[in-house]
This record gives sequence, C-alpha cells and structure tokens, in this order.
Amino acid sequence: MPFIPTPIPDLLVFEPTVWADERGYFFEAFNAHTFKAAGIDVQFVQDNQARSTFGVLRGLHYQLAPYAQGKLVRVLEGEVLDVVVDIRPESPAYGQSYSIRLSAANKKQLYVPRGFAHGYLVLSPTAEFFYKCDNYYAKAHEGGIHYNDPQLNIDWEIDLSQVILSEKDQVLPNFGEHRGTH
Repeated sequence: MPFIPTPIPDLLVFEPTVWADERGYFFEAFNAHTFKAAGIDVQFVQDNQARSTFGVLRGLHYQLAPYAQGKLVRVLEGEVLDVVVDIRPESPAYGQSYSIRLSAANKKQLYVPRGFAHGYLVLSPTAEFFYKCDNYYAKAHEGGIHYNDPQLNIDWEIDLSQVILSEKDQVLPNFGEHRGTH
C-alpha cells in the first residue's frame, strides 16, 4: 500500500510506485480507486499551483466549514518543508504539528484531511507546489495561524530571518486565538 501513516490520525504520506527506465519515469499521482481502497473516499474539485523562491513561507492556512478543505499536496519542481497543524478540537493530536520534506525528487505527497492548518516553506532556489482540494476556496471562510507561534514551536529548518511572508501571513493569530475549524 502506498500510504504511510503519520503520528497524527488521518494524516497520510502517499508514496506512489515509480516506474523508471532510460526514457525517464512514470507514476500515478492520484487514482480514486487506490485512495478509496485506503479508506480515503474523496472527490477533488479544485487544483492549485504556486511557484515561489527560496525562503517563501505560505501558511499556516485553513478554511472553515462549510468550505473546509482536504488537500493532496506535492512538489513538481524543487523542495519544500510541508507543515500541518491538527486544529480539530476533538482530535487526540489537537495542536500537534507534523512536517515532511516534499520534493520533485522524492515524489512524496501528503494527504491533509479537513481540520488541519497547512503551510510550506521553499528550501530550494525555486519550487512549484501543486495541490488538489476537495472543496472550493471561499475567502470569507479562510483562517490562519502564525507560522512562528511559540506554542507550536515548529522547526522550519532555516534561519527565520530568511523567511519571506505575505502581508496577510505576517499578521495571522497564534494557535488558540485562531478561528474555529468547524
């Protein structure tokens, strides 16, 4: 099975089987039957792609119900540190974070179910980040948590003076001060 559990319930790393030869490689980045067999019955409705340079940090973002989003995230070029925080109040992992390096080279993907704040930091000179969403973007329902919240104590793996943030991300609240998830 290409799914690897993480310490946080329902958060899964997806490692596709890659067939490589002298011509290059091929893999299935998503197959609904494979996901359903693993208990993930999801219908993605929106694909997003972003290109960023080293040090750009996007997040930690989420959306509130009825526009909460599950995501399947991956990197098409370069490398990022992908980070999620469980913000499901009923979860035994509430307030815990998980990080993983996703890259074009390792082809790993992270399935992020609804109820998580999500962000990523570009570690390579540039990165192309791609993600599938199971719900549509709705600005009125977006929320976020400050990336450098001392309570979360996330190790972003670079000197934080190198982080480049949007104006919106600079003023996000800390964990516990954020808007509810459901």
